[in-house]
Amino acid sequence: MNNWNPSSWRNFPIKQQPTYTDIEKLHKVENELKSYPPLIFAGEALNLKKDLAKVVRGDAFLLQGGDCAESFAAFNANNIKDLFKVMMQMAVILTFSGGCPVVKVGRVAGQFAKPRSADFEEINGVSFPSYRGDIINDIDFDEKARNPKAKKLLKAYNQSASTLNLLRAFSRGGMADLNQLHLWNLDFVKDNALGVKYEEMANQISQTLQFMKACGITSENTPQISQTTLYTSHEALLLNYEEALTRRDSITGDWFDCSAHMLWIGDRTRELDGAHIEYFRGIKNPIGCKVGPSMKEDELIKLIDALNPLNEAGRLNLIVRMGASKVGDIFPNLLKKVKAEGRNVLWSCDPMHGNTIKADNGYKTRDFDAILSEVKQFFQIHKSEGTYAGGIHLEMTGQNVTECTGSCSSAVTQESLSSRYHTQCDPRLNADQALELAFMIADTLKEARANQ
Repeated sequence: MNNWNPSSWRNFPIKQQPTYTDIEKLHKVENELKSYPPLIFAGEALNLKKDLAKVVRGDAFLLQGGDCAESFAAFNANNIKDLFKVMMQMAVILTFSGGCPVVKVGRVAGQFAKPRSADFEEINGVSFPSYRGDIINDIDFDEKARNPKAKKLLKAYNQSASTLNLLRAFSRGGMADLNQLHLWNLDFVKDNALGVKYEEMANQISQTLQFMKACGITSENTPQISQTTLYTSHEALLLNYEEALTRRDSITGDWFDCSAHMLWIGDRTRELDGAHIEYFRGIKNPIGCKVGPSMKEDELIKLIDALNPLNEAGRLNLIVRMGASKVGDIFPNLLKKVKAEGRNVLWSCDPMHGNTIKADNGYKTRDFDAILSEVKQFFQIHKSEGTYAGGIHLEMTGQNVTECTGSCSSAVTQESLSSRYHTQCDPRLNADQALELAFMIADTLKEARANQ
C-alpha cells in the first residue's frame, strides 16, 4: 500500500467517465468537496464490515436495495420515508419468517452516477452525450442538458447529507420501533393479498411483543426493539467525487471513502489494471464488485486477491448479476473455484441487471418471473455446493410504480408500463413486488436453516 494514495487512480486507464469542458471549474469543485465534512465515519464502516462478516459465516443475511439512480427532482421526505418503510418490512419478513438477522444496506444517499452502454444517445438522427445520472448531467435530450456540469457534485453531496440525516432520524426516532410495524404497510399494499399476509405476520409479532412487555422487555429498555441501522451504499463510478470524500481515520490511520458505508465496482469498470480497482484497493470500507456473465474463473480469483489481499471476511461482497438464462451455466464454476481456493467472500444476488428487456412499446422493463427465477437458481446453486447464499441486491422503490412486469401481487403488464413509469434510468421493483420477493426468500432461508 506504500504506492497508494486517494488520487493514484488518476494514473490508470478509466472507463465510464464524463468529459468536462471546464476543467478549471471542475478542480475548484473538487477542492471545495475536500473541505466538506464526511458523510459517514470510519467506525460506522467498520461496524458494517463486522456485520457482513457474520453474513459470510452464514449467521446473517444481507438486504441491499434502493433506487436505480437517485433523482434531484424526486428528492423529498416522503420518497425517502417510503423506501425506509419497505426496507423495514422486507427485513422483518426475512428475520421473522426466515429466522435470520438481517443487515440492511440502502442504495441511497449517493446513488447518482450510472454506467451506460454507449457514450452517445441518438434520437431521430440527433446525437447527444448519454445521460449518466444527476451528479453528471440532466436527463432532458438537448445539448445544454447533456453537457456535464461540475457543480452537480456539490448538489449530490448536499442531497446525500440531507438523506442521511433523515434516515438516521427514522432509524433512531421511533419509526423503526417494532411496535409500529403495522404502520409500515404502505397504503397501496394494504388491501391486496400480500398486504393481508404481512398484517397476519405483524399480528404475530405484536403478540410476541406483548408477551415480552409482560416480562419487562420493552422498547424503552431494549434499544433493539425501537432502533435499527440502515447503512448506505452506491456504485463508486465517479472517482473524482469519491476521492474528494476520502479521509484518513484519526484512530487507525487507514483511508476510508466517507461518501457511503459500502461502495461497489460495476461490471463495466472492474478491469484488473483499471482505475477503479486501484482506488478500491486502498480504502478500508467494506466493498462490492458486480460479477457478470463475462467473468472468468482465474480472473475472479485475481480480482478477489487485488481487493481483499488479507482474505478478510466482511471486506468483499461479490454481487452476481448473470440473468436467469445464464446463471445456471456460468455461476457454478465460479463458485466452485472460489470455494476451492478458500477465499472469504460474501455472495449476493443481483437479479435485476441481467434480466432487462425492451417491451414492445419501447419501455425498458424487467419481468418478475425472470427475477424470481434467477434468485431461486442462485439459492439452489449454493445449496448444491454447500455454500451460503448471503444476500440480495435489488433496484426497488417504496413507490407504486409500474416499471417491472408480472408478479402475483402486482399485475403490471407491458401495456400498463406507461401509467406510472418514473425511473431515471432502469426499471425498479415496486413495494408489492419487493415484498413478494422477500416472502419467497424468507421461505428459502427457513428451509436452509431447517436442514442445517
